[in-house]
Amino acid sequence: MKFNKWTVALAATGVVSLASAVQADESHPVNTALSSTTLSGYVDTSAIWNFGSGTDVAKRYVNTGADRQDGFNLNSVKLQFEKPIDEGTWSAGYKVESLFGPDAVALPGRVANNVALKQAYVALRAPVGNGIDFKVGQFDPVVGYETVDSYANPNYSRSYAVQNLQPLGHTGVLASYQVNDIIGVSAGVANGDNGLGRLTGNSLTASHNGAFAESSKVYMGSLVIKAPESAGWLAGSALYVGAVNGDAAGAKNDPTLLYVGASLATPIKELSIGASADMLFNANNTAIGDKSYANAYAFYTGYQITEKLKANNRFEYATSGYGAFLPNRGAEGDKTIGETFTLDYALWANVLTRGEFRWDRAVDGVAKGAGPFNGQRNDLSLTASVVYKF
Repeated sequence: MKFNKWTVALAATGVVSLASAVQADESHPVNTALSSTTLSGYVDTSAIWNFGSGTDVAKRYVNTGADRQDGFNLNSVKLQFEKPIDEGTWSAGYKVESLFGPDAVALPGRVANNVALKQAYVALRAPVGNGIDFKVGQFDPVVGYETVDSYANPNYSRSYAVQNLQPLGHTGVLASYQVNDIIGVSAGVANGDNGLGRLTGNSLTASHNGAFAESSKVYMGSLVIKAPESAGWLAGSALYVGAVNGDAAGAKNDPTLLYVGASLATPIKELSIGASADMLFNANNTAIGDKSYANAYAFYTGYQITEKLKANNRFEYATSGYGAFLPNRGAEGDKTIGETFTLDYALWANVLTRGEFRWDRAVDGVAKGAGPFNGQRNDLSLTASVVYKF
């Protein structure tokens, strides 16, 4: 074992012993705290070709937005540090997910143009009943079929609901409890300045700077029901129900997002299906009265063709009373459909390679804007994606 020169000098004078130095090095609190910490993450890249001159029919998530079309993209790099909590004890841990790159602009935890904290929370467990788990800090939303991480989703591009309705994160406290092997529940409260902004058209980067009253908060809850192993071919299927309610910046209204999602196993081992419904009520467009709503529905199918090749399809339908999904529609409202077909092929270890075709179509109204966007109804694109996970 090596010692620095100061330790050797102190040992020579008798102030410390080398034996005590060895013991101190082996049990140093920093070493102890890091011993169970894991490092993981990914590098997300893509190339996108748009078939036409207009690239902004439906409002897409940033990884397939107008600025990513017809070129090569480094979308994001994620670094994650985590110490999981232990089962059955008064235990603590943490999780930090840092996102670097252009995709970071979408997250409420953004700290710079290309840097964001996707999650950063202290994890606590209270051994009450089956154990109550707490997240204190910045954490992911409790609603949604898809996540910010593209590799974890059936398709590379995100759904209409992710871009236009769902919160992408909260800063507050979330408590979760697993009632049994079938039922799990969670409930939380967060600042009123994050999460709900994207539901109602407000800034994604609003900060707690006095725009909200002290009592302004976002409230959330979810219920998960999973089919047990004894359910036969249905084992692993799940039903998700959640709600997010809270104030909107600069408005006195009280937007509420209701979410229902399901993933279903089938008697055909290779086939899986899923569905989701996001329904937003009382958005901040109070001037249009009862048109202040937005709904997005999606149906997912997946088929494992071979051990390494999988096909995923997503069909979407979305409508709103205030132009939530098409640019510059306003009180005219909008209706749009989306079709996304994705092929996954696992050729290299730890690498996800994808090819994807996406078609967005305005079926009621058209996208409005300058140049080629004005009056356009269709947006078709091809994407090649390569993600390395570590």
